[in-house]
Formats: sequence, C-alpha cells, structure tokens
Amino acid sequence: MYEGVHARPDGDSTVARLASTAADYGFDGVVVRNHGDARADYDAERVADEYGVDVVEGLEVRADDPEAASGYVGNYRRDVTVLALHGGTPALNRFAVEQPRVDVLAHPMAGDGDFNHVLAKAARENGVRVEFDLSPVLRASGGRRVQALSDLRKLREVVEHYDAPYVVSADPASHLQLRAPRELVAVGEAVGFSAEQVRTGLREWGRLAERNREHQSEAFIEPGVERGRYEEEP
Repeated sequence: MYEGVHARPDGDSTVARLASTAADYGFDGVVVRNHGDARADYDAERVADEYGVDVVEGLEVRADDPEAASGYVGNYRRDVTVLALHGGTPALNRFAVEQPRVDVLAHPMAGDGDFNHVLAKAARENGVRVEFDLSPVLRASGGRRVQALSDLRKLREVVEHYDAPYVVSADPASHLQLRAPRELVAVGEAVGFSAEQVRTGLREWGRLAERNREHQSEAFIEPGVERGRYEEEP
C-alpha cells in the first residue's frame, strides 16, 4: 500500500523523513505529490534504498482554470510518474476526468467542488482515479468536519455506483500527519467504506506507478504506443 505525500517545501517534512515513517507504518511506498510551484529536491533511488520503501516521483497540478491546467499537464506529464490535478471547482473537476493524461483527480469535493454521475462515467472511461481525501475527517473539526463526512459519503456512493477508479489518501504534509493503513481503514469504515475498499484505494497509487513506469520505459515509443518488432534495435 502507498500514500500520497507533500514534502518540504510543500510540506513540513523531508522526503526522507516521510519515507522513514511510512516504512515504520507498513507502507510499501510513497508518492511525492508536491504542487508544481513547490517541487521537492530529492534522490528517489537513494531514499528508497535507505528506507526500503518505493519513492514515486509525482506532482499535483494546481491551476485557476482548465486552460492553465492544460498547459501545466502538458509541461509536466513526461517529467513525473504520477500526475494529479488539484480539483475543487466544477470546471477543474470536469477537465481532470476528461483527460487521460491525468492520473488522479485530487480533492474533488474541496472548495466549491462537486462530483456527479457524468464525472464518474468520464473518470471510468478515461482511467482517471478519483481521490477519497480523508484529511478533513482526520484533522478538521466542527462544521467543516461534518461537511467533509457528508461529501465523502456522497462521493463514495457515486464512485461506487458507476465503478469509477479511485485512490485513498490522508494527504499528509508532514510525517506527523501520516497514518498507518489500519488507521485509515478504521476511518474509512466509520464513514461507510469497507476495509477492502480503503486498502484497494491505497494500493492503487502503487498500481499507477507500476503502470506508468512501464509506459515510460524503452518498451514504449510514446505513452500508449508499445514498441513492436519493427522498431526494435538491431
């Protein structure tokens, strides 16, 4: 199972500290998903070797509108293994699920965001994972927490009904905000998920990384176009 994390300077902990804690908690890997204007400086292979967990180079695009988001997606897609888009408005949510180049629609219910059957169908057709962000349930209080619970239940019902792909995350910005898989399962069960649904969402980060690494390898001429025998090197 994997967790999608924000490292310094997008968060308060280094990639190494997050990887160390993730290993202690039983994760197989972390996806470093800093926003594009706060990318982390780290050696993924070195950190992975030192702490025994997979370190996936990711990025979370943050933009004001779909036009700007499209430019960022085009610029970053080839540079990272997992590409997420920070949603939270109807326009950005729709843009994300209609883009096969986007791996994850992050925070779809944040701000003015909403998610309906049209978006769920598009996410399924384009293979865009919808994020179940557990962070407000874990770290918010009062009315914000109540709203987050309601949003998660609605999102779960729509995603489940239309069989859209998804990931699960606590969206930690420091090693202190990391939660072990068993804790995330317990939180998920409290808001209506099954234990296996939460585990599936945590594993999906790793599946995405494995698939995209294969597509970025020399076996593929470009994403989605595999090298055939006529293109093989002599």
